[in-house]
Amino acid sequence: MITVAIPSSPVFSPSPRVSSSTYCKSSPESLSLTHSPSSSLSSPSPAFKFRYQKSFPPASGVVRDFNDGGPIRPTSCSTSPTLSKRKRPAKLAIPVASFSYSDRVRPPLPAVEDGWEEVEVDGDGYSVYCMKGKRDAMEDRFKAVVEFNRQHKQAFFGVFDGHGGSIAAEFAAENLAKNILNEVEKMGEIEIIEAIKQGYMNTDSQFLNQNHRGGCCCVTAIIRDGNLVVSNAGDCRAVVSSGGVATPVTSDHRPSRQDEKLRIESLGGYVDCNHGVPRVLGSLAVSRGIGDRSLKQWITAEPESKIFKIVPEFEFLIMASDGLWDKVSNQEAVDLARPFCVGNEKLEPVLACKKLVELSASRGSVDDATVMMVLLGRFCG
Repeated sequence: MITVAIPSSPVFSPSPRVSSSTYCKSSPESLSLTHSPSSSLSSPSPAFKFRYQKSFPPASGVVRDFNDGGPIRPTSCSTSPTLSKRKRPAKLAIPVASFSYSDRVRPPLPAVEDGWEEVEVDGDGYSVYCMKGKRDAMEDRFKAVVEFNRQHKQAFFGVFDGHGGSIAAEFAAENLAKNILNEVEKMGEIEIIEAIKQGYMNTDSQFLNQNHRGGCCCVTAIIRDGNLVVSNAGDCRAVVSSGGVATPVTSDHRPSRQDEKLRIESLGGYVDCNHGVPRVLGSLAVSRGIGDRSLKQWITAEPESKIFKIVPEFEFLIMASDGLWDKVSNQEAVDLARPFCVGNEKLEPVLACKKLVELSASRGSVDDATVMMVLLGRFCG
């Protein structure tokens, strides 16, 4: 049997200091080669046996000190730590934490209550119901002043639909009525249409001077000396029930209106569709309103106004934001509201407002909705 030493093994050459003459003595279980007679070699040769040892015995050998050129000195693999089997590095202990999808999602912040998510008012001769849509905050506002200018048969009503926030709607609700009244007192009853226009324009200027963003659409009604004066800037709308027939008394200001489109283009602007909706400069879906500083060159606060003599056929006035009118037609609104506002001993106009908002929501509206019902008989005679 021939013993074969393997100098390149890591057991025998643990470091570069090991000489090529290093050897280890083999035991009977060391690595051996055996060639049996059945070998394909033609020439006879001694039989070689190959065996693999699972664990090598301690090796001994000689190591020359190459640094100082010293003599070969004996050493033992079993006693020198440099000749021992290479140790594996310590196993890294990596902590494993449980993980789920919910760990990456922050819990929702608590909703901020602004007092406008749902508002219900049953007043003297009028009722209002407001409900927030899917937006983060309610942007609609309203104003009702009975005994306007301290006169029993006079009143002011307004619905304001904000966009880009509620600041403009809040400002208009707070200031528009008194600004109109100031102009009416200056100009007199004969010039009431011009006074209302100037009241709108003054409110717009005051809001812009405060450097706020956003804007709002408005619809207002003034009852004075038996007359109904209705004004709007934007797409808030007013509809009168005249013997059960819906009569719109305002016209929405949208860029799709031909006269509004021509007005915008004459001022150097344009109307473009965005998601199928005509918009001023591809941005705003209304063409008039208070505020909207960045588009003020084309978005005017000048209202359109109409004056009517209140006659017995005029039963009630519906004023609402587009959160209602986008889903409910004028006649549908009158038909639903009339049983609650006419001919009953116990009138429930606030319930009519609520039913209209619910109808709009049931048809898929996600917008804020404000509906005001004014019983015109309260202010006649």
